[in-house]
Amino acid sequence: MSAHGITRADLQAVNLPRRKVVNRAMQALSTLAAAIAVAALVLIVYSVAKRGAGALNLDLLTKDPANSFSFGAPVKEGLANAFVGSLILVGLATLMTLPVGLLVAIYLVEYAPPPIRTAVTLVLDVLNGVPAIVIGIFVYGLIVIGSGQSGWAGAFALACLMLPLLTRSTMEVLLLVPSSLREASLGLGIPRWRTTLSIVLPQTIGGIVTGTVLAVARVAGETAPLLFTSSLVGTKTSWDPFHALQSVPVAIFELSEQPDPASHQRAWAAALVLLLFILFTSLTARWFATRSRRKLSAAR
Repeated sequence: MSAHGITRADLQAVNLPRRKVVNRAMQALSTLAAAIAVAALVLIVYSVAKRGAGALNLDLLTKDPANSFSFGAPVKEGLANAFVGSLILVGLATLMTLPVGLLVAIYLVEYAPPPIRTAVTLVLDVLNGVPAIVIGIFVYGLIVIGSGQSGWAGAFALACLMLPLLTRSTMEVLLLVPSSLREASLGLGIPRWRTTLSIVLPQTIGGIVTGTVLAVARVAGETAPLLFTSSLVGTKTSWDPFHALQSVPVAIFELSEQPDPASHQRAWAAALVLLLFILFTSLTARWFATRSRRKLSAAR
């Protein structure tokens, strides 16, 4: 039957009006779900900003916590040790994860036979769903017992959380590279390793950066693994990863447990800084992802 020969009875026979109603209902539910998600984010940001904006100042970022008072007046204090510690922990975790995750992704996509690729991918997916506190207990039993807490132990715990996310995102980007590019390079007699290094990887830089940024945002707010690996710290700023380092999530947890309202306000301010960092890294990752998709689309 041609399109010009379709009658109203034919449309009713295939339940077209009912399909339109169902389609509009599903669109409305999807829109409502998206609105709820956006509203929840706005509510969280507003709530944290309202409670923490009053304590957000330069002292919070540049001064160490104080555990004493001077002449009856509170000493100006901040969370510089926590911000420095988080910077070191996340930086070390990224340095540990990036080369390993990149090499694993390249092997699985470019070289591994299908059975190995399927098995390792399943392991990565399972590892990605392991609770952070389990990773913390694992690193505690593996490293901390016998050698004590340290920044290296905390960074290793965060690296365990980053690895599956970074590897899987890199794999997805590598799979988006057109096979014709690989075939053209191999057809010219270029070795496979050189093809991967010079042809495939340059097409995926944006996606790799996106995965790295998302992994950093994922672990920047983790508290549970650091409680087991790097939480027994002093009040002074330290840059030595061989000693336990304070971090922003652990500092927020500790401040929230104190009875002093000023400590609660500083906890809210630290949470606001952490939230803004995660929002900024997420937007950066989105920008890199869009740029990477455009580049891959142009390559096709």
